[in-house]
Amino acid sequence: MQKEWQKKWTPNSWRNLPIKQQPSYENKAQLKQTENQLANFPPLVSIDEIEKLKAELAQVSRGEAFLLQGGDCAESFGEFSHDNLKSFFRTVMQMTIALMYGLKKPIVKVGRVAGQYAKPRSLDEETIDGVSLPAYRGDIINAIEFEKNARIANPQRLIESYFHSAASLNYLRSLALGGYGNLEKVNKWNEEFSHSLTSKKNTEILINKINENLDFMQACGINSKNLPQLTTASFFTSHEALLLNYEEAFTRKNKDSGKFYDLSAHMLWIGDRTRNPNEAHVEFMRGISNPIAFKVGPSINKDDLLRLLEILNPENEPGRINLISRMGASKVEELLPTLVKAVKDAGASVVWSCDPMHGNTIKSSTNYKTRKFDDILSEIKSFFAVHQALGTYAGGVHFEMTGQDVTECLGGNQKISELNLQDRYHTHCDPRLNASQSVELAFMIAQELSGK
Repeated sequence: MQKEWQKKWTPNSWRNLPIKQQPSYENKAQLKQTENQLANFPPLVSIDEIEKLKAELAQVSRGEAFLLQGGDCAESFGEFSHDNLKSFFRTVMQMTIALMYGLKKPIVKVGRVAGQYAKPRSLDEETIDGVSLPAYRGDIINAIEFEKNARIANPQRLIESYFHSAASLNYLRSLALGGYGNLEKVNKWNEEFSHSLTSKKNTEILINKINENLDFMQACGINSKNLPQLTTASFFTSHEALLLNYEEAFTRKNKDSGKFYDLSAHMLWIGDRTRNPNEAHVEFMRGISNPIAFKVGPSINKDDLLRLLEILNPENEPGRINLISRMGASKVEELLPTLVKAVKDAGASVVWSCDPMHGNTIKSSTNYKTRKFDDILSEIKSFFAVHQALGTYAGGVHFEMTGQDVTECLGGNQKISELNLQDRYHTHCDPRLNASQSVELAFMIAQELSGK
């Protein structure tokens, strides 16, 4: 008997199945008109770029490279600016050079950017002072202001999100290809960063060794003038595929291969709340040829995990699947080994990456949602320890981060306390590592992995 997920797939076959985490649009005619308009817009990424990312992720799955995925919890129209994008890219490049030196491997850079405008919510409504309104679900759906008209799901925001995504991607490409990611320049930034640290010895040692390597290359005649790889950087985009009507609009068929691709981003992922094998999100994702990811949290068991792998990657294609572990620092060593072993025993080709953010969210005494730097680092260390013990490869990290100097996560070299949270708490959803905390974490991971 044919299994449900083996039936014929089309870009809109998801519409026949139950779906979670969707807004309720009042004007259905306007929504349909908007979907048709989006379907006629130029795609945001190309099939060739998607296949390039898949090839790089295949390297990660073989232990030959490492994945750095990071960016906003939820992008917002209000924080959209040239300066914020530039500081974000700079932070990613600073993290990259530290990780690259620590692992002695290429770093695959994927941003939670240029499309991460939707967020799942625990409740459909938010209540303040006895007034209940629809929950804020991200700028692609409604506005964060607690006001009736602002919280109405507006189809026009789908169009706005497209143009914000296109502008972001265009600028990030110019930075990646235009020399802003020059290795020599990035290490100078890291030198400046190290001067701000209270305990800088290990970081300075690592930076000095990187400089020694760059000096040696220069002496050999290898520099940014004659080796383009030193000045350009591959950079890819990703977001959670939450609004499937938006994703369907950018799904195109490759005439040569007959495969379908979602050209809204290079990589898409399914969240912990929407990975039911019998529902719409898994149905949509099984038919597109992009690299895809799904969150692996405390609620999943090994049978569920293996079933999802069977549905989403039946041919066991390398570079296709990224499993994002998000257990919480106190649960990693208890829950993760069984899942890793099951995937290993099944012979599944996957990338295992660690999201140390979502399982470590707490409420401060000052009533801010926050995360502790030490908990984030602890989960990462436990993640690496589990894989080392099982002889598998810990292939990446997945951060909610920003290039801005926000005060949303506790601790780190800046010693952000609960009293500091109110100073620059700008997130539209979950707390993010700031630029300094992100780079500090990358250096700590590099030192951990290099054994120094």
